[in-house]
Order: sequence, then C-alpha cells, then structure tokens
Amino acid sequence: MSYYFSKTLNLPFDEAAQRARTVIAENGFGVLTEIDVAATLKKKIGAQIRPYLILGACNPNMAYHAIQAENKIGVMLPCNVIVQEMENGEIEVSGVDPVASMQAIENPALGETAIKVQAMMKTIIESL
Repeated sequence: MSYYFSKTLNLPFDEAAQRARTVIAENGFGVLTEIDVAATLKKKIGAQIRPYLILGACNPNMAYHAIQAENKIGVMLPCNVIVQEMENGEIEVSGVDPVASMQAIENPALGETAIKVQAMMKTIIESL
C-alpha cells in the first residue's frame, strides 16, 4: 500500500505551492504549518536541495473526531502535503494517505475517520 497520493503540475514551483494552498482551503482544510525544507537545511547544515515545501493541512472537524477516538493521534497530525521540484524540473504535489499512516493503530472509530480523510486528501490531490 502506498502512503501518499501525488500529482505532477505543469507550473512554476511558487505557483504550484499557491495552487496547493488554494485547493487545500477549498476542500475544508487549513494550512497550520509551512516548512521550507530547502531553506531550513541550507541555514542549519549548509545543504543544498531542490525546492521542497511541507504544508501541514488540517480539517478541524476531522481532527476533532480523530482526537476523540484516539487521544495520542496528535503525533500523526496534521496531514502533510508536500510540494517539491523533481530532478527533471517538474513540480510534484503529494499528500499523505491517512489510512496507510494509521495502520498500526487498532481503533475502529479512528479507522472510520481515516477513511473519510483519505477521500478528502485524494480529492485535494486530484483537484490540483
């Protein structure tokens, strides 16, 4: 089982990142965090990598249900979406598959929420 959904966009990196933010918002999620991994690695250890951005997306209703079902689930939240420039110059946007990431948790109530969020994340990636 794959742990993510991906789509390649024919846009410059910054436009693809903005498109991802917009589609995330249009689908009931907010972006709680943004991590510019390339800038952080360059600043912290001098490493040079191609553009790589992590967007921490959260749907408040789904997060609430997940926390009610499993009080330690916060270690796996929010749902990360990455925007990265590939070696060939294409821009790829990928979102986590919450069903795959939560397989180790044996909690049927959480599983139901994960399935709902999985459908939402698929829609986000497919809508890009």
